[in-house]
Amino acid sequence: MWDERFSTDDYVFGTEPAAFLVKQAELLQPGLEALVIADGEGRNSVFMAERGVAVTAMDASPVGLAKAAKLADERGVQITQVEADLITWDWQPDRYDLVVGIFFQFLAPAEMPGVFAGLANTVRPGGRLLIHGYTPKQLEFGTGGPPVAENMYTDELLQDAFGDLEIEHLESYEAEISEGTGHVGMSALIDLVARKQV
Repeated sequence: MWDERFSTDDYVFGTEPAAFLVKQAELLQPGLEALVIADGEGRNSVFMAERGVAVTAMDASPVGLAKAAKLADERGVQITQVEADLITWDWQPDRYDLVVGIFFQFLAPAEMPGVFAGLANTVRPGGRLLIHGYTPKQLEFGTGGPPVAENMYTDELLQDAFGDLEIEHLESYEAEISEGTGHVGMSALIDLVARKQV
């Protein structure tokens, strides 16, 4: 599905990073090692690399990865890319200073616990997990994301999933976004920033 969706000259979600990631820019320090999951066409991983972060970007779509590599080349930065499925990804423990997941809303409820546990596990002590996505109210707006409420996130879901981390920021809110043609208009959003204890 994603290969087909990304098979266009345009960047479906644009080439600028998610507004959430821009808000967290102070966390993107040069020399940190980061994993960006479900990176798609590279807008978020490239932004991080521009700030001096050593980025590993994974995605299941070779078409998306090729577009991300092109964007990185145009911006004069390097990212390490891995073609992989999020469900079967090898979550190396305590591996990354930053782990970033933005709009990866394709997980079925049964798949969430394993992936969420992997995300938390691969953050180094003192490192941070950043998640940005939609709440179920997004179905009322229909401005992006799958039309499936159970794929969306709630404060309670993320609190339960990442309660072992120090949750520094957890907020559900509504905002206008404009990210390519894929995310346009009023949206029901949720942000998480959580830190693994040293």
